[in-house]
Amino acid sequence: MRIRKKKWAEPELSVCDFYVKNPEEYAGKWMQAFKKEQPLYLEIGCGKGGFAGQLALKNPDKNIIALDIKVDMLGVGRRTIVKLFEDAGKTQDDITNLLLVKYNVEMLDKIITADDKIDRLFINFCNPWPRAKHKKRRLTYYKKLEMYKTFLKPDSEIRFKTDDDELFDESLEYFEQSGYEILYLTRDLHASNVTDNIETEHEKMFSEEGIKIKYLIARQKT
Repeated sequence: MRIRKKKWAEPELSVCDFYVKNPEEYAGKWMQAFKKEQPLYLEIGCGKGGFAGQLALKNPDKNIIALDIKVDMLGVGRRTIVKLFEDAGKTQDDITNLLLVKYNVEMLDKIITADDKIDRLFINFCNPWPRAKHKKRRLTYYKKLEMYKTFLKPDSEIRFKTDDDELFDESLEYFEQSGYEILYLTRDLHASNVTDNIETEHEKMFSEEGIKIKYLIARQKT
């Protein structure tokens, strides 16, 4: 997703209690960054923060790391999350189970390790990278799925949503190639029996355009 430069993003994030300035310091000990010890969820490519904010509100018994490479996006995400909490009658001080992190997913295993024991990974509407030479950049590419295994618990889930048919179909091949089993799959999420879906900004936009949302839940084969 392209986003214009936000001059206010870095200054606002620098004083944000739920923004992690030096994620390398928490490698292998992310639980210490939260107020309470509870299951750890990770969203990569969190964008404008709507999904992570809703997830944190609806799941106070879960700790959530929301990661993106763009500081401007995370700045928007901070504002989005604060508004979601305020609209729910809460304050910024109540945002204790969510952390925003700026980092390159290509090096994710440098800051999240097997000791962190991630319970669930979310990949929502990532860049489809349609050109053949760029497909290895996909967040569902088989080499990245292998990397995720280094910090995912054996029974933990990857939940993946996209509007892109080619990305979805080829991701199914990546999951199979990397030794994951598909626990659930639908090519029309909004017409499915999924009851715990949290709609993202992209999801709302694509759905209004009549584009069906593809969704799957995967887990490492045992």
